Amino acid sequence: MLDGVKHIILILSGKGGVGKSTVSTQLALGLKESGFKVGLLDVDICGPSIPYLLKLEGHEIHKCPEGWVPVYTDEDKALAVMSIGFLLKDRNDGIVWRGPKKTAMIKTFLSDIYWQDVDYLIVDTPPGTSDEHITVMENVKSLPCDGAILVTTPQAVAIEDVRKELTFCRKTGIPVLGIVENMSGFVCPSCQDCTNIFSSGGGKSLSELANVSFLGTLPIDPNVSKTPEQSIIKTMPESQTSAVFKSIINNLTAHKPTIAES
Repeated sequence: MLDGVKHIILILSGKGGVGKSTVSTQLALGLKESGFKVGLLDVDICGPSIPYLLKLEGHEIHKCPEGWVPVYTDEDKALAVMSIGFLLKDRNDGIVWRGPKKTAMIKTFLSDIYWQDVDYLIVDTPPGTSDEHITVMENVKSLPCDGAILVTTPQAVAIEDVRKELTFCRKTGIPVLGIVENMSGFVCPSCQDCTNIFSSGGGKSLSELANVSFLGTLPIDPNVSKTPEQSIIKTMPESQTSAVFKSIINNLTAHKPTIAES
């Protein structure tokens, strides 16, 4: 079912809570705004966030002769979304599954979804380098996978975990498209000044050490969380966050990926 997908982009991080789902969502929305047909696949089985961010909770998925039909965000069907969150009766329901069952669900997501013709499929992954990641890698290695974007926050503890993700990519032969440093500074909603509340520069330093591209720095911007279902490129075109996502999209559409090196 991924035969109709032209490009696959993985969003990875060795650390939880760094904003992978927000980056995935805004990247998908930005590509849609740029005129592409986009799929957004949430393979974070235990913590699906995409339906909440896109305000799609309560939607149901259905089957057709070709497979499962994803949920579309509008009538144009320019953005298709699939997540285990659509299979839960309540957002508070927990997924209490062992590894083999999670692996089987991810295989289903990667083989039985009727994406139709999609220019870019963004895959939002859980943190770590465990069964879920190996399953994704095994299923996309023969497909047009452009590579992975690694998301980190600037703190040293996050950088160390993302370094492990770089090693994972190197061992599995996944091209690394670059590193995004998220939550780097806080944008005041009143004056728009950006204040460094944690640290900064960790993502860029890691990219230089690993010899991969640094895709940009994203601050904590309360305006993004107000309307997460809308592209920041459209709602706040002059913001720093918008500029970074525009740059990432330009890089993705013209980038020739390279294998990460340790």
